Amino acid sequence: MPEARVDVVGLGLNATDTVILVRGFPALGGKERVTSLSRQAGGQIATALVTCQRLGLRSRYLGKMGDDEAGTFQLESLKREGIDLSRASVVSGTPNQFGYIIVDEATGERTVFWDRDSRLAVTAAELARDAIVQSRCLHLDGCDVEACLTAARWAREAGIPVVADLDTVYKEVEKLFPYIDYLLASANFLPSATGKDDPFLVLEDMAHEYGMKAPGMTLGRDGALVYSEGRFTYSPGFVVETVDTTGAGDVFHGAFIYGLLLGWPLDRILDFSNAMAAFNCMSLGARGGIRTEAEALALMAHGTRHVNRQYAAAAR
Repeated sequence: MPEARVDVVGLGLNATDTVILVRGFPALGGKERVTSLSRQAGGQIATALVTCQRLGLRSRYLGKMGDDEAGTFQLESLKREGIDLSRASVVSGTPNQFGYIIVDEATGERTVFWDRDSRLAVTAAELARDAIVQSRCLHLDGCDVEACLTAARWAREAGIPVVADLDTVYKEVEKLFPYIDYLLASANFLPSATGKDDPFLVLEDMAHEYGMKAPGMTLGRDGALVYSEGRFTYSPGFVVETVDTTGAGDVFHGAFIYGLLLGWPLDRILDFSNAMAAFNCMSLGARGGIRTEAEALALMAHGTRHVNRQYAAAAR
């Protein structure tokens, strides 16, 4: 049976999170009473695809869940969203990837403790080319590098744009760089991966050395910075009452893919992505505050921005 055509295919992580809200972090060896505890569905690629799906795109997830209660929880969360799971699988006798996320009530900043069983890794041999090329966009997190590399090569051959959310410096992740069109890495990733601290030089180097169409960084409350067509585009973040920053970057990437597939200009895509990420910070959990396009557009029109002058000056 031929693969159904979708808008976006995502290859990478899902996770079942335990979110622990605390009033503050004690000194090492101390104690702190928990304000609240909840189970939440998360994971970089899974959450980005949920964002795409809620915005009206058709999404396919390529990845594995464990067969424990946490894996069932994650699988059901994706089924409810209507994501195509025909190429996802459940691994027998294996726990799902988990995260214990400690959220500071005063700032909303989160600290993540996590683990992933090696049996959840996706290999290149397990991929089906049609499942990837029957799409308009491929989204990767670089976790299973060889599988991501195979998928990215197929996408490049088919003329499908590759978007990457790189956060962890996995072994040999640099092999992916020549096959990425839109790199939106965390602020710490590129300095760690390249050994260069200057964000402007790093992004220019990624464009020139690897031929990336638009390498960029997400900058937390400062927004996002992207280098494309010989110039920098900076989009400041939005000022909101932050409850939990978990999943903000994942939602940003899902919104970015949505704007990209609608053909929006880069500055509008980044503003929209920042607005969607800001809303998600106003609720607990990786997917707790995913809003509608209309709500994001309203925030873009009337919201207050957190402008970092260094980035703004460079993008003029």
